[in-house]
Amino acid sequence: MELYFNHDGGVDDLTSLFLLLQMKNVKLLGVGVVGADSYVEPATAATRKIIDRFGHGQSVEVASSKAATQHPFPTAWRMDSFSMTALPLLNEYAPIKTSLQSGTSVEHLISILTAATDPITLLFTGPLTDLGEVIRLHPELTHKISRLIWMGGTFLNRGNVDEPEADGTAEWNAFWDADAVKTVWNSELKIDMVGLESTNNVPLTPDVRQHWAKQRQHVGFDFLGNSYALVPELRHFVTNSTYFLWDVLTTCFVTHPEIVTTRKVLSDVITEGPATGRTVLSENGRPVTLVENVDNAKFFSLIDELAEKAV
Repeated sequence: MELYFNHDGGVDDLTSLFLLLQMKNVKLLGVGVVGADSYVEPATAATRKIIDRFGHGQSVEVASSKAATQHPFPTAWRMDSFSMTALPLLNEYAPIKTSLQSGTSVEHLISILTAATDPITLLFTGPLTDLGEVIRLHPELTHKISRLIWMGGTFLNRGNVDEPEADGTAEWNAFWDADAVKTVWNSELKIDMVGLESTNNVPLTPDVRQHWAKQRQHVGFDFLGNSYALVPELRHFVTNSTYFLWDVLTTCFVTHPEIVTTRKVLSDVITEGPATGRTVLSENGRPVTLVENVDNAKFFSLIDELAEKAV
């Protein structure tokens, strides 16, 4: 499978990249980095270091995004990108060898799609800003995309955004750039959506952390454990900051759809007012394949299998 990955630099995004690099049936054509749940420079540096350290010699092109927003992620969350790029495990073999493209991630994706002889799969685990811009500039390139797999949105009554001007119904990636979601929704792309209703099945629990800790003698589990040590352990309540394995589930779904169940829905997105970024069911909406339920045991078993492949 030929795949392009666009992420927004959070811990879950960067561990998703690590797992992608262990998937032998995935040819990673390029990676775009958006400074949404991160700051773009450290997130881009961490991306390149992960490819160097865990890429099994693959040559993968990386580009940074210039995307901006009126709805930034909380600063405390974004700071994790500085810690990720400072992990000793990622700095053992300095300097960085994976090259950084001189152009933006939008220009990079346009180049990849233009050169593609067969349609490629897009995996987005952050806002859809870059893809929305590509569609606005070159709508003809959508026929070069076999499908979009996106971690974003929710059809639950409650999202995970707790901000003063928001009513709490949106999911963060959609809230960050609702106009981009609308642009993508208005296209003819085939969309697989991994929303909060599915990712809520895979919380980062103390048992998961302990499982990784007991296997830390293996470099893959050591990386997972140290990466997720950066995010809060909230045992007693679920809030908008409780950590779920949002992006990792989306990434694993790419090659292992059997770990989830899906259903077709018709949907739209709200782009104005307190509900900005809310994805809604609508009989006049566009078709989307929604990931609903997750086989928790198979999911975590797959993570183990992939982590064991790291060297």
